[in-house]
Amino acid sequence: MRGLGKLVAGGPRGIRRAIGIVVISLLGVALPAGALLAAAGQTAKSAFTIQVSPASQSVVRGTAASFTVTVSSQNGFEGSVALTAGSLPAAATAGFAPSNVSLTSGSTTTSTFTVTTTSSTPAGAASLQVVGTSGKTTASATAGLTVNTPQSGAVSLSSTPASLSLAAGSSGVFDLSLTRTNLTGPVAFTLSGLPSGVAASFAPASTTGSTSALQLTVDAAAKATTATLTIGASGLDATGATRSASASVQLAVVSSPKAFGIAGTIPGGIAPGVTVPVGLSITNPNNQPLSVTNLSVTLTGVTQTSDAVAKGLPCSVADFAVTQYTGPYPQTIPAGGTASLASLGVPSSQWPQIKMLDTAANQDGCKGATLQLAYSGSGGN
Repeated sequence: MRGLGKLVAGGPRGIRRAIGIVVISLLGVALPAGALLAAAGQTAKSAFTIQVSPASQSVVRGTAASFTVTVSSQNGFEGSVALTAGSLPAAATAGFAPSNVSLTSGSTTTSTFTVTTTSSTPAGAASLQVVGTSGKTTASATAGLTVNTPQSGAVSLSSTPASLSLAAGSSGVFDLSLTRTNLTGPVAFTLSGLPSGVAASFAPASTTGSTSALQLTVDAAAKATTATLTIGASGLDATGATRSASASVQLAVVSSPKAFGIAGTIPGGIAPGVTVPVGLSITNPNNQPLSVTNLSVTLTGVTQTSDAVAKGLPCSVADFAVTQYTGPYPQTIPAGGTASLASLGVPSSQWPQIKMLDTAANQDGCKGATLQLAYSGSGGN
């Protein structure tokens, strides 16, 4: 890339200079006030929760797929949790590393769940179940695994996060990741299962790379509902045969949420090939602690300088890539307080990331450009 200088700072008050980015704060959302509270006069039983990510994967028969299992303490739970596989495809084996995890009150830990298929594993979709046991306390979570025959195993697809909870009038993002085998051409994305009142778009809708993003926008008048969305990816291999993969994710639309604020800052500059973290801060105006279960960042636009526009130099959102937050959930924000990802102990490597792609094209049109970012989130009390 030639001739590209540092992007200059721009945007609302409070954003650090030398980043060239305007951060637009949107309201995050939370579940209704009493959604996660025990009934009046009762004491919530200590327990733990299990989440599996990604929600679904596709593999070639005879290979393995790995999932991240997140185990979180709830209501003061402390103890050791044994992890086992509750259901698997035929002729497949599973393992956990580690198979036992220890929790202290309010803590979260992870284990790697690996499913290994064999040449005898039937092709098709299967449901996986992860079960956690600690004495008489149990919890479980499911994920999907699509087993393809070797002839249709040229591409696999995964999505992060596994689920989104969005309020009417808000938006969220699923990050998509492709794994290719002898398939270098464009892969196009499809979506099914979208409920009424929700709009969807892929960025990009077709790619020769390995990533894309599915952005969902919920209409302000949308009714509360839940849905399973199926994301498809397909492309042609070198022989001209179509290779495809799919992943399933969960969407919950909440019609009457509480609001909380999300703002962001980006330390340092950005240039071709450079990735910078987005430091989010979350403000909870409610009189009860807020448990945040999702955070999303969307690049909504690029504003070029008048000089770049006059010269007809291009620069667009396609010159940048956004990676979503990969840290643990839930994150608890105190009543009436504000907390940053840094103050919550989340390392910057797990914050949302923005990368300026270093392309073969002339990117002088991005000099001094201003990026617009939008934030959304969800959670409950």
